[in-house]
Order: sequence, then C-alpha cells, then structure tokens
Amino acid sequence: MGNLSIRNASVTYPSQRFGGAVTALKNVNLEIAPGDFVVALGASGCGKTTLLSVLAGFLTPTEGEILLGGQPVLGPGSDRGVVFQKHALLPWLNVIDNTEFGLKLQGVSKAKRHEIAARNLELVGLADFHKHMIYQLSGGMQQRVGIARALTCNPAMLLMDEPMAALDALSRETIQELLLDVWDHTHKMFFFITHSVEEALFLGSKLVVMSPRPGRITNTYDLDFNKRFLETRNARAIKSSPDFIKMRETVLDIIYGDEREAGEPAEYQRA
Repeated sequence: MGNLSIRNASVTYPSQRFGGAVTALKNVNLEIAPGDFVVALGASGCGKTTLLSVLAGFLTPTEGEILLGGQPVLGPGSDRGVVFQKHALLPWLNVIDNTEFGLKLQGVSKAKRHEIAARNLELVGLADFHKHMIYQLSGGMQQRVGIARALTCNPAMLLMDEPMAALDALSRETIQELLLDVWDHTHKMFFFITHSVEEALFLGSKLVVMSPRPGRITNTYDLDFNKRFLETRNARAIKSSPDFIKMRETVLDIIYGDEREAGEPAEYQRA
C-alpha cells in the first residue's frame, strides 16, 4: 500500500464562540511508513482527534492533503480501520457477526468472512467467544472485538482514538501488550491517540507531541521500548528502566511547558 503522507494539513472550524473560526490543526506534516506505530500526545483540544478524523476520511482538511500509497484520502475506506474510544459495536449481533460485519457489507461470502473473522478473533484471544453477545463481555473483551473487527477488512492502517481510556489499569496493560502482539504479527501502520505518557512511550515506535491549539507537531521521537517488550515480554522492567523514566520526564516537561504557555489546565497522566 505504501506510506501515509500528511502534507501541510490544516483544519479550521466555524465557531461563534471564538469570533468566527477556530484553527484546530495548522500545517501538520508527518510521514507514516508500513510497520510504524505512531502515537500522538498533546493537550486536550490540540487537534489529536481532528487529525485522526482527517486520516480516517471523516473530515476533509481545509488546507493541505492526505495521501495513502500516493492516492489522496477523500473519505472513509476499507484501507483504514478505526477503533473508537467507545467500542461502537452492534449490540444486537454476537461477537462473530460484529467482527465480520464489514465483509458482509462488501458482499463477501458467509464462509469466507466467517473464516477471516475467526482468524482475527483468535489473534485477539477470543477464539472461544464467537457466539457471545456484546453485553456478556467485559470492557476489555469488547475492545478486543473492536480490534478484530477493524482488522477483518485487512486495512493498511489502524486508527485508534484512546481505545483504552475507559478500562481499568490491569485491563489496560493487558490490551497494551495485545496491541503490540497484533502490530508485530500484522506489520500494519498504527496511529494511536492517548493522554497517558507511559502508554505512549511503551506502544509507539514513533511519538509525536502536539502543541495546544492550533495543533502542530512540535516534537518527534523514535522509540524502541515496544520492540524491547516483544523481545523480553517484561513490561514492568521496561517501564521502570532509567531510560524509559528519563524519556517520560522529558515528554512531561514539554507538555507542561506547552500548557503553561497556553494557559490550559494540565490533563496528562504519568501512567
């Protein structure tokens, strides 16, 4: 499929409150290659979700362009899967039917879509839950279904908007590790939003820090903590290592500095 390229992307919203218009994103440039796990971090209102919506094709940039494999992104498409903060599953369908729903809309045969959905449910650890209804699952299991559903149409990229924000601490760490296993297994591009600095550092192969409104990318870091986890399977040792802690404090200093400059309240999490 090739790279996803964000070129001079800006988004301006009309707003009566702010005197006519609000610039949510300003001249954002970013290159995401196959196999990159990009995590975006920034103050509430800095444009993270707006940027994700532009990548998903839910919004059209006011200026600039988004290219995937050299082709302009003009709307939603099966080449990009989205996992929402709230799972957005269909409560009247069971797990397997939710997972294969996108393929059903594409006209894929029942046997083929069932085979693909079952494979992805096994990947996220839900091989024994095909016939369960969504309301019978825990929050963490519901998000696993959401991840499996996003994978089932075989997108080039997964877009994830704080998918673990509502989970308890233990479920969150379990899903973090699961995501890295999925990333390692599929080699897909990931674009992930979080307010947790620790989560950002642990998951991302590339971290982008965004400024308060108008949202711009001010700092970019290449990271390897995720690869260390995949090699050692020891998340706590990685998160407590001196270089991880040093990077966490560096990023927090940037974030709190940006917030003081913008006069915005701090909303970041160390964990």
